[in-house]
Amino acid sequence: VVALTVLICFVASGAHEACTALAGMETVITVLFLLLYLLRLDVRMRCLFWPLADIFNSVISALFLLVVSLFAIIVKTNKGTLAGGVLGLILLVLCIANVVLLWKKISLDKARGRSAPA
Repeated sequence: VVALTVLICFVASGAHEACTALAGMETVITVLFLLLYLLRLDVRMRCLFWPLADIFNSVISALFLLVVSLFAIIVKTNKGTLAGGVLGLILLVLCIANVVLLWKKISLDKARGRSAPA
């Protein structure tokens, strides 16, 4: 929802094409991961470790969002660009939270050593 709102803010404000493209890309990738998990396709398609792919996506998205959001806040050609930049920073925090939660899930689900129950 936040990614879609950032996209709408950037499109409505006529922001730079890079800002709009990044917001659109993040929205599409987020929807695809949501569908992947909702339809349980991650269980059927075992060719890739999906939580790790989600972590890589979130880290790369966070880096790009940091640059684009700061650019949008600094330039702030109008209120829509400023709102998109602020919401982009909120989305950045959500991406980092996603990385932390998935990392904990991955590291806690694995059995450790010989003392782990069978």
